[in-house]
Amino acid sequence: MKADIGQPPLLSVRGLGKTYRVGEIEIHALRGVDLQVAAGELLVLLGPSGSGKTTFLNILGTLDLPSSGRILFRGRELTDLDERARTHFRRHHLGFVFQFFNLMPSLTARENVALVTEIATRPMAPEEALQMVGLGHRLDHFPAQLSGGEQQRVAIARAIAKRPELLLCDEPTGALDSATGIVVLEALRQTSREIGATTLIVTHNAAIAAMADRVVRFADGRVVSVTRNPQPVEPAALSW
Repeated sequence: MKADIGQPPLLSVRGLGKTYRVGEIEIHALRGVDLQVAAGELLVLLGPSGSGKTTFLNILGTLDLPSSGRILFRGRELTDLDERARTHFRRHHLGFVFQFFNLMPSLTARENVALVTEIATRPMAPEEALQMVGLGHRLDHFPAQLSGGEQQRVAIARAIAKRPELLLCDEPTGALDSATGIVVLEALRQTSREIGATTLIVTHNAAIAAMADRVVRFADGRVVSVTRNPQPVEPAALSW
């Protein structure tokens, strides 16, 4: 699904700040971040370790709370939600993909995805989600019987099975070699197109930026640049 930049933003982030205190020391993880994200966009968030990109993603996903600033999702304020409302928001609007797959080892691929579909309001069947990431033939395999790339694709299937509006990915290829990582990025690109999910990918790997609609660069807790790719490339054309 192509982003419609003429429409109001799906996400609007204004003056977002996050400060941690360690003893007498204050650590400023985010310093006044502003960003607008259109529905259907694929953004790559780049930056070195400690630049604030993962903190930013966690706050967008309501896994952490900001110290200052606002986040609007379809015009709805997220930053003042209580814990119950944040859980409801994550359950019904968000999908998460992390660097480490977080699969239940005693459950098959199908059963791992079903953990999400059983609590979603409009899920796709686990079999359909796994077919979308190219694992229709591995439904009844356990994580230990799958390669790292296959496990990550199960994690993607789990994330997209509830048809999220927003898909948040934190270093989804960080534990994979380049060839396997490209397969995973292809699965992310394909599924985000098919379900229309707005997708944010956090990575330190600059090569991945070429597949994005826009690239957001972080440094020292700030957004230092936002650039648009005039012609995003397909993941198969990436190399690192």
